[in-house]
Amino acid sequence: MKFLHTADWQIGMKAAHVGDAGKRVREERLATLRKLIEVAGQQGVEFILVAGDTFEDNGVDRIMIQKVANALESSNVPVYIIPGNHDPLVPGSVWEHPVWKSHESIHVLCDEEPVEVDDGLLYPCPVRQKHSRKDPTAWIRTPESAAVKVGVAHGTIEGLAMEEPDYPIPRAAATRAGLDYLALGHCHSYWAVPSADGVVQTAYSGTHETTKFGELESGNVLIVETARTGAAPVITPVRVGGLEWRVIESDLRQPGDLARLREKIEQIEGPAQTLIDLRVRGVFPAEDRGQLARLQEIVATRFLWGRVDDTQVRPSPDDENWVGNLPVGTIREAGVRLRDLADSNFTGERPEGVSPEIASTALMELYAILTEVAQ
Repeated sequence: MKFLHTADWQIGMKAAHVGDAGKRVREERLATLRKLIEVAGQQGVEFILVAGDTFEDNGVDRIMIQKVANALESSNVPVYIIPGNHDPLVPGSVWEHPVWKSHESIHVLCDEEPVEVDDGLLYPCPVRQKHSRKDPTAWIRTPESAAVKVGVAHGTIEGLAMEEPDYPIPRAAATRAGLDYLALGHCHSYWAVPSADGVVQTAYSGTHETTKFGELESGNVLIVETARTGAAPVITPVRVGGLEWRVIESDLRQPGDLARLREKIEQIEGPAQTLIDLRVRGVFPAEDRGQLARLQEIVATRFLWGRVDDTQVRPSPDDENWVGNLPVGTIREAGVRLRDLADSNFTGERPEGVSPEIASTALMELYAILTEVAQ
């Protein structure tokens, strides 16, 4: 048996967290779906298995449902889908759309019962509510036979930290149920889950197209091959994602670090397909403030979407010359006070709501004002 395992397409997601780039992010999810189907053809799989969360929710536009079905119908092999916790099988769900009955090659698996496929059996675990503390695979009991047995479920495998730890699944679920492979959805990153003896019979494919920063090993589908029942499956990740979400962290320690960071950012290839989350921390000479502003401009304009988090940056505490050049009196006192408050190790009295980050920002603004006045 050879099939393609995928999940968590989240078609219809708003992607509001990336502002104007959200439209492109939404379009890319459909484009990657079409690429996924091309990969299935190239790899010669027998069917495509979708382990839940095909849609962002049950309120997606009906035209979007039609578009997904049309894309799936272009596949030369059958497609088997289970509802996930984002698109559960409830009254009024996306699965009641008539399109699913008009495409013979698309099968929405709505019951906990075995489904025959070439060379084997599928054991689907459709989700019927958004949240649950029940193991969706608990019903599976496989008979002894020569057929390859594949489970498909959507939930949280034991040992996986998730924001939504719904539908708990024991780590030994595949072994307990007598499955040759357990295809999972819910985690957006690829993860091959080893059993106690080190054999991998369970895996998350991850989302086909990354949804947000921090989803490591996302943007893949899995090609799964089994020689026979009882044999360890061969799992091969294949990259299909079109966008790259990059988190870059940089520590500033000495003069010139900002300029070197800017050069590194400018050398990133494929900026039109890249979203950047740049996190800068540390200290820098006050005269390098212009470099920080330049870096912010480049990140905001060069890439599909970008942001610079500089809340952890502050002028070097050793560079006190410009503070000493402030006019004697209230302004200099304010500069000295802000410099002290910007130091996270400051042990004196700190006004309510004034964090080191806020004080650092105010200190840099004060420096900017001093520079403008001097010009």
